[in-house]
Amino acid sequence: MREILDIQKQLLPDLMDTMKKRYTVLHHILVSGMIGRRTLAGMLNTTERVLRAEVDFLKEQGLVDVDASGIRISMAGRELLERIEPLVKDLFGLTELEEQLRVHFDLKQVVIVPGDSDASPQVKKELGRAGASVLRKLVTENDVVAVTGGSTMAEVANHLTAAPAMKGIWFVPARGGLGESLEMQANTIASTMAKKTGARYRLLHVPDHLGEEAYQSLIQDTTISEIIQFIRQARMVIHGMGDAMVMARRRKVDRETTESLQREGALAEAFGYYFDRSGRMLHRMPTIGLRLEDIHGMDTVIGVAGGRSKGEAIASVLKYGHEDVLVTDEAAAQEIIRTISSS
Repeated sequence: MREILDIQKQLLPDLMDTMKKRYTVLHHILVSGMIGRRTLAGMLNTTERVLRAEVDFLKEQGLVDVDASGIRISMAGRELLERIEPLVKDLFGLTELEEQLRVHFDLKQVVIVPGDSDASPQVKKELGRAGASVLRKLVTENDVVAVTGGSTMAEVANHLTAAPAMKGIWFVPARGGLGESLEMQANTIASTMAKKTGARYRLLHVPDHLGEEAYQSLIQDTTISEIIQFIRQARMVIHGMGDAMVMARRRKVDRETTESLQREGALAEAFGYYFDRSGRMLHRMPTIGLRLEDIHGMDTVIGVAGGRSKGEAIASVLKYGHEDVLVTDEAAAQEIIRTISSS
C-alpha cells in the first residue's frame, strides 16, 4: 500500500490532492450529521462556489444526500469512509506516527485523527467519534465500563449508538463530579452513554473534590460504599487527560496545593492524580471513585485527549505507564514526538 501511494504521489500528485480534498469534505459532513453549505464552506476555509462543485460530485456518486435542510452523508458514503480509512491514514502520514507512539510507550493500539482539536471543534468531534469506535470494538457483554468527565468524553458519548453487544453492559462514573458544569460531569456522560447504547448505568452523587474529613465520612456511608465497590469492578475505563494547572483551576484546588504542584513541576492530571514530566505521580486529590490500583488491575484503559496544548500532558500520563489504548489527534501526536525527542 505504501509503495503504491508513493508511486501515485510522484506520477499523479493532483489525484492525491483531489482525494484528500474530497475525503475532508465527506468526513466533515459525516461528523456534522447535517450541515448547511455555507457553514461547511466556513469550516473548510473555502468558498461556497468551490464547495458546491465538490458536493455536486459527491451527490452524483451517491455519497451524500442534499435537501432544503442541508447536506448529510449517505449509507454509501459511510461505507466508503470506513473502507478508505487505512489508505487515508497513510495519505496523511498518520500510520507511521501511530506506530511510533505505540512502540515507544508499549501500547496495544494508537489511533490518530487528522488536525488539531484546539483549533477546530470538528476535530474534537472526530476525536469523540474515534474514541466511541474504539470503545464499541473492545467492550464485551456484561462489562462494567468506568468513564471520566470532560468535554472530550462528552463527544465520545455523543457518537455512541445502540448495538446488541452493548445492551448488557453498565456505564459508571470513574469519580464524583458535582461542582463543575452538568454536561461535563462523569455522571452525566455515563448516563448519556448508557441511553445512547441501550445499556444500563449507575451514578455516584458526591462532590469530585473533598476535604479529608468529608472523604472519610462519605466512604463509610453504606449506599455510597456499595456504589464505589460496583465502580471498582470495572473491567474497562475510558478517560480524558488534562493540563495540570488548567485542571487544578477547574477543580477549584486550594491555593497552597496549586502552588505546591507548580513547584514540583506538575504537568498532567488524570483521575484526580497529578504527574510530572517524567510520569512520576506527585499528588492525589481525595476523590471518591477509582484509585490507581483499580486502574492497574483493569483489562483495558483507553485514554482520549487531543490538541497541541495537551501534547506534553498526554506524554506525561503515558510515561506513567497504565494506558493500553491512546486516541489522540495529529497536533497532539506531533507534540508528544517533540517531547520524546527533546527529553
